Amino acid sequence: MPTTSRFRQGAGRPCLDFIRTLRHRGTAEAVEELPDAEALAAWVRQCGPCPAAVDDAAAASVRTARELREAVHRLIGAARAGGTPDARARTLVNEAAAHAVPVPALTASGQLAWHADDPVRAMLALVARDALDLVTSPALDRVRDCAGTACGAVFLDTSRPGTRRWCSMDTCGNRAKKQALRHRATG
Repeated sequence: MPTTSRFRQGAGRPCLDFIRTLRHRGTAEAVEELPDAEALAAWVRQCGPCPAAVDDAAAASVRTARELREAVHRLIGAARAGGTPDARARTLVNEAAAHAVPVPALTASGQLAWHADDPVRAMLALVARDALDLVTSPALDRVRDCAGTACGAVFLDTSRPGTRRWCSMDTCGNRAKKQALRHRATG
């Protein structure tokens, strides 16, 4: 079965990619990309090292995943503002980080394979651990808000000068440049 990218990646950190599953955050066009177990399992398959099935565990994890996503968003937002996160966000992220993460193993054919008893929970643990690492690292100073007016995404600016403006040049950056060109042509 061919895999297609359903979810946006490329924010520079797994926790920032996870936050993007609420697309167009803070706008009237906000879209929930994790509405059900099928979507959550698809996100884990696309973004994580272990395959995830649509099963009872995934179904039970949808609300937990969305709550974690919002807690990670609040945690990062508070850290960027120089404040302290609310106790609920901190507790949710800490609890998720405490779960087992996927483990690697070398197969007989020399391939790396990943395993987790609960792939969804394991991937959420990776996201939580990444968020904790980010908010306590110097990389936090490089987290930026996308300049795209309808985007709402955050990303890690890894450009040498640290002046990147858009979460993606292919989407938000291209849109902004086209809009500026149209504005110059009509004005």
